Amino acid sequence: MPAKFMTMLYRLRSQVIRAVLKPSAQPRPLTFVGAGSALQLCAAISALGLKKILIVTDKPLVDLGLLSSTEQALLTQGIEVVIFDGVLPDPTFQIIDSGLVMAQQNQCDSVLAFGGGSSIDSAKTIALAASNNLSPAALVGAFKAKLPSLPLFVIPTTAGTGSEATIAAVVSDNETHAKQMIADNKLICTGCALDPALMTGLPPHITAATGMDALTHAVESYIGTWGTPDTRRLGRAAVNLIFEHLPTACHSGDQLPAREAMALASYYAGIAFSQAMVGFVHAISHQLGAKYGIPHGLANAVVLPHVLEFSREAAEVKMAELALHAELGQTGESNESLSGKFIDKVRALNAEVGIPIGFEQIRAEDIPVIAAAACKEGNGYPVPRYMDIRECTQLLEGLRQS
Repeated sequence: MPAKFMTMLYRLRSQVIRAVLKPSAQPRPLTFVGAGSALQLCAAISALGLKKILIVTDKPLVDLGLLSSTEQALLTQGIEVVIFDGVLPDPTFQIIDSGLVMAQQNQCDSVLAFGGGSSIDSAKTIALAASNNLSPAALVGAFKAKLPSLPLFVIPTTAGTGSEATIAAVVSDNETHAKQMIADNKLICTGCALDPALMTGLPPHITAATGMDALTHAVESYIGTWGTPDTRRLGRAAVNLIFEHLPTACHSGDQLPAREAMALASYYAGIAFSQAMVGFVHAISHQLGAKYGIPHGLANAVVLPHVLEFSREAAEVKMAELALHAELGQTGESNESLSGKFIDKVRALNAEVGIPIGFEQIRAEDIPVIAAAACKEGNGYPVPRYMDIRECTQLLEGLRQS
């Protein structure tokens, strides 16, 4: 089909999706920020009269002892604690089903996520499935739940996914590991704690990948077509915080101000993309994760500058705005120059924090299937420029050759 006709179809599809999602002012969680804020959240949970909470986390965090102070604070407040530590990266429905059974068998009245994006998405899904007496798989899609979730609380231990602030949870298929999305305003948590003291031991390579994940959320929500004054304000703030503080968080991980700034950036970007959505960086990264097991944040980091170059002409003005706000250029400078400086800054930041420029895992024979799946997903997002399979194939070949 002619490119112009396909663009019209994609725009119509985007409008239909936006109508289905019914964008509106989304609730925001009660949020505590700073060292020790996790303990403040525990006190708030007690004040709500909750008696038995399921903590959703992963075994490494339990073994490292990171959960112990939070668990003890809840017990001190008279709250019985049940721990599900079976979360793995990119959790499957099978894993989440196990956590749901534990919540139901123990008659938990609330859920606390403690960990990174995988733990948070698992907890969100468990809390919503439990209150609606549905299987997690039955929630896939938009607004499938009729009842609010169990009271849900989040203590992120990484700064990247922003899942504590979003209306979405991502779950992987048991067999294919293809990612499925659950979207519902009821997934927004009741309260969260952005506690930098819990993030100081995060290794540099994970700090880098999760930080660039947050940058991707901020940038894609900003340059897309669904942005609002509020999401753009939050996106600009997140971009500036990441540009300024991610290198310090990576190279001097015990610095609490840098960790706190990154936690705030992830939170701001989470709110922004929850309303304004993402784009082709995510569409491509999802396929790379499903096919090769590449961590999502790392995939986003590597793909981001390539998609920005592809989208540059269509999103030049917005990239120039981000560049000016980050003081990468001067007022009066051309949008072409400013947008170029912004992309250069993203590439330089990747290099500074140790992100590779490509992936050896990508096989030439896989590219056609990956490109088709990425285009199917990406052209459903409010992207500034649509991508056909030929263009996506070229981009993927560039990642492989890098």
